[in-house]
Amino acid sequence: MIWLLVLLLVVMALIGAPLFAILIAAAAVGYYGLSIDLAVLHIDIYQISDSVVLMALPLFTFAGFLLSESRTADRMLRLSQATFGWMPGGMAFVALIACALFTALTGGSGVTIVALGGLLLPALRKVSYPERFSTGLITTSGSLGLLLVPSVPLLIYGIIAQQMSQQLDMPSVEIVDLYLAGIVPALLMIALLYLYCLWAMRKAPIPRQAFAWRELGGALWQARWELPLPLLVLGGIFSGWLVISEAAAITALYVLIVEVFVYREIALRRLPAIMRESMVMVGGILLILGVAMSFTGYLVYAGVPEQLFGFIQAHVSSKLMFLILLNIVLLLLGAVLDIFAALVIMVPLLLPVAIGYGIDPVHLGIIFVANMQIGYFTPPVGMNLFIASYRFRKSITELYSATLPFMFVLILALLLITYIPQLSLFLVR
Repeated sequence: MIWLLVLLLVVMALIGAPLFAILIAAAAVGYYGLSIDLAVLHIDIYQISDSVVLMALPLFTFAGFLLSESRTADRMLRLSQATFGWMPGGMAFVALIACALFTALTGGSGVTIVALGGLLLPALRKVSYPERFSTGLITTSGSLGLLLVPSVPLLIYGIIAQQMSQQLDMPSVEIVDLYLAGIVPALLMIALLYLYCLWAMRKAPIPRQAFAWRELGGALWQARWELPLPLLVLGGIFSGWLVISEAAAITALYVLIVEVFVYREIALRRLPAIMRESMVMVGGILLILGVAMSFTGYLVYAGVPEQLFGFIQAHVSSKLMFLILLNIVLLLLGAVLDIFAALVIMVPLLLPVAIGYGIDPVHLGIIFVANMQIGYFTPPVGMNLFIASYRFRKSITELYSATLPFMFVLILALLLITYIPQLSLFLVR
């Protein structure tokens, strides 16, 4: 009977049943197989409401939707160009910084390609960057910033890890620690991509843009209301004055006032639609998170993490080999799964195993999101490849070849992040 139910679940998954339905059904089948009363399901689901940081998710998401609807992308690009355009390879560095900032603020990788792609591609081509190089740079840069405050993937990882710490013998993971840990790895990725851009254009150096104080002043003035936002979030959280949920509330209120009443780029009549769109996304994430807690509860009851750790330990002799396999698995998953689905499915399985190998849970969170960031443009089905193909009207095969050099650079950064944990943890400690 159990195997028949499992087979039915597999068939449902293959024909496209919603992820939350598959997860809750899998938990129900698992509990039934263990002869445990299925009333435990709603208790497991209710656990998600215990998370004090949960309210930060809808608030940060709403703020991100507001910023993506305004002309923030234009202001970030102008400011980046005025600040860094004079550097060698300045326009490439501008693209990296602008994409990282916009993705960090909005939380959406694909949104960055859509919003900034139409601005950055002509700007790169205007200063003589090859078209293939330019499309590859923008496509890969679209996911930069997922490790920076206020990263929603890191927030979700932290929520899952905190819930698991109540069920397993493991230290609790603080959201603030995850945000601190993501700073240096994100900067490392940007730095290595910039160095690659310089090397790739070494035979045909790109003319530099003259630095102009007037243009910098104009760009700063134009973006004067958005510039305090990262400082508000970072300063409030890291100083201890604000907890993450309070910082999220202040961020959402600040962005609402600035974009609607100061810049007046979002009409009041548009607000209900933006609220609805953002909360539909949040509702989907919360639903998946809730049923994922139930699925995690089943895994713990069944001793799956211990069995998985025993199996891996019997076949993988060292922490080094485990990290290699972890990166391979996560890169493959990142190419075929949405980042939120990958988090709720894999973190409950991998976190206990990683702790068994002596990996810090904060470090694991950075490794996880860094892999997912690369997975966005990993062939054959990375989401950013299809978004960029539509945005730039290029064939998907053209984007494969355009993004591969950048992907190899980011994999090098990933290896450094993975095998030098101090890059992630020294600010935390």
